[in-house]
Amino acid sequence: MNEGKTKKKKFSMPHAYVIMIIIIALSMVLTWVLPAGSFQYEYNEELDRDLVVPGSFQLAEEQSPIGPWGMVISIFDGVVQAGDIIFFILFAAAYVYVLSETGALNALTGAMLRKLGSKDHMIIPIFMILFAIGGTTIGMYEETYGLIPAFMIIAVTLGYDRIVGGAIVFVGVATGFAAAILNPFTIGIASSVAQVPMIHEKVTVLRFIAFFLFMALTITYVMRYAAKVRKDPTKSIMYGDPDALRGMENVKSRDEVMQLPFTQAQKISLFGFVLLIAGIAFGIVMYGWYLSELAALFFVFMIATMIVNRMTTSEMAEMFVNGCKSALFGAMLVGLARAISLVMEQGQVIDTSVNFLAGLVGNMPASIAGVGMLIVQNIVNFFIPSGSGQAVVMMPIMAPLSDLVGLSREVAVVAYQFGDGFSNMFWPTAVATECGIMGIGMDKWYKFITPLFIMMFALQAVLIVAAVAWGV
Repeated sequence: MNEGKTKKKKFSMPHAYVIMIIIIALSMVLTWVLPAGSFQYEYNEELDRDLVVPGSFQLAEEQSPIGPWGMVISIFDGVVQAGDIIFFILFAAAYVYVLSETGALNALTGAMLRKLGSKDHMIIPIFMILFAIGGTTIGMYEETYGLIPAFMIIAVTLGYDRIVGGAIVFVGVATGFAAAILNPFTIGIASSVAQVPMIHEKVTVLRFIAFFLFMALTITYVMRYAAKVRKDPTKSIMYGDPDALRGMENVKSRDEVMQLPFTQAQKISLFGFVLLIAGIAFGIVMYGWYLSELAALFFVFMIATMIVNRMTTSEMAEMFVNGCKSALFGAMLVGLARAISLVMEQGQVIDTSVNFLAGLVGNMPASIAGVGMLIVQNIVNFFIPSGSGQAVVMMPIMAPLSDLVGLSREVAVVAYQFGDGFSNMFWPTAVATECGIMGIGMDKWYKFITPLFIMMFALQAVLIVAAVAWGV
């Protein structure tokens, strides 16, 4: 018999915080291994930004390694520097928590189910396209974070899991942002730096084709996963995970919400939700609002919703605190992700890595240089997760480099656009925030997104090759 044998423990991924601390520690090690160096930067009046001066990279006279104490301090500094995103997440989550606790989201879901009937699965492509349009036109991205909890609740009610709800928002907007047609924060800045028109016949046609193909791919992938989960809940990546329904204890089943009445207070609350979304779009387009203004908007609508539902001031305060509690896990992940970049910045190894990777492209034959640029931009996004930040660092290098290897500067911009955007769904420095908001472990997210990311990368490479062959 096997009674005397010790049972092998089933391997499980560490906690998300543990994974992030490990990555921060590895970043610290890089500051000891890689030589410190930096580019020179020059102010550009037209863009109101400092741009890298091509060919200006120089090794530092001394290394700037970060020690264990400095690494720990970077965690605190990372949380402080990411304060705008963190508090935006807390305010937005508190508002969604209020909507959920008042039963408004359940009532909304029930109303949609009664309207759509057996076609309720169309909620997935409809909202993914809407979020993608926001990403591809006005560069909407972080602004959608506050809506993720609401769609997770809707998805769970429909018989899916929280990954589906998160993917509707995050994969939808991230795909639109990456396959952008007019995004001013990525292709707008990159085109200006590369000194090429943002709208040009061939490259614009290419971007429309790319947007259509990538949306078809992502919608199909998410819908297939969603259908599989609804048919057999054990197929969910979250199945058996104790966090599968964390924060969703009051979410009702599909049949239950279809029987729910739609009270006057709930209707007014949801009308406020619609006004909030309209206000987000209006504020971004007309006034350039970002996280502080949007957080204030969520807070105002949260208070209004509480008043409509006749809560006392003490109940309002308690509801706000509980809403913030539900989002604290994800909010802290944002700070840990910022600490990764902070360690590498202080150790002066980001520019060293960028200079090395750019040099690899310069040594490639023209036939594969476009794909090489794509690979480099994907890797660089680990070090510089900001889209506009990557543009001002990489495009002053990649634009003249494309001239040397025989590629058009438009192809260099497309390679940057794809490499920066799509890898935001993969690198931990980018997805830690979304995983935290969704309340899932990063291992769960990677199990879901890795097959899609591989297909996305293959499609990116095909489009880059086609762009070169077409003479974009």
